[in-house]
Amino acid sequence: MSLDDLPPLREVIERHGLQAKKTLGQNFLLDLNLTGKVARTAGDLTGTTVIEVGPGPGGLTRALLANGARRIVAIERDERCLPALAEISDRYPGRLEVVSGDALKTDFVQLAAGEPVKIVANLPYNIGTELLVRWLTVAAWPPFYTSMTLMFQREVAERIVARQGSDAYGRLGILAGWRTEAGIAFDIPPQAFTPPPKVTSSVVHLTPRAQPLPADVKKLGRVTEAAFGQRRKMLRQSLKGLGGEALLGAVGIDPTRRAETLSVEEFVSLANLI
Repeated sequence: MSLDDLPPLREVIERHGLQAKKTLGQNFLLDLNLTGKVARTAGDLTGTTVIEVGPGPGGLTRALLANGARRIVAIERDERCLPALAEISDRYPGRLEVVSGDALKTDFVQLAAGEPVKIVANLPYNIGTELLVRWLTVAAWPPFYTSMTLMFQREVAERIVARQGSDAYGRLGILAGWRTEAGIAFDIPPQAFTPPPKVTSSVVHLTPRAQPLPADVKKLGRVTEAAFGQRRKMLRQSLKGLGGEALLGAVGIDPTRRAETLSVEEFVSLANLI
């Protein structure tokens, strides 16, 4: 399968010496059928600006452009990848802007420049969760993005979409469930990547809720951190430092319950009382 007249990704990797670096959390997705599927999961890209983190040799970048993205802003920390990305930029004039830098030090709101964007990325494993939490907890809501289509290890994906009562339910599931509608779109087997990771990956699609329950992000973070920091203990014990039984009683929550039994709404109620 060919998306465009650019060379196959394996050839690009070989020519530019782009062996994936473990220190950068790199696992390159080379299957063009799968990169196309990720791009389509993001929805209609026509006329859309896409922010991509960690494009590597540009497999997903090419799929996004071929699927009609008007413009892509790609943040790449690995300078070895820049010549390969420049070739894609030359093939699609004016549609790909590559920002050489660290995504954790990037101001994404400023990058969006006031226009609606979609975030689509095969996130480096070592920074994926931290980036997602930052995007879920931006101050302004609705946020600068209209959707996020992101790839994670399956275990992390399950935590993002987890509901109360499940073993995977925790801070990540509460933040995602509070502010977005999140779902796992499909899985990708290890052998689709170079090098193959030890685990299955999942593509998660998140759409911002128009009006999430009002809550202070930092307070919600404090409640969930305290509750799940000692998740096997009763809430009267794990939330002792935040008011314990008095706090729980004020919102009518049984102090003998445990963190994983509380709904997103109940956590928001607790945060609003701190």
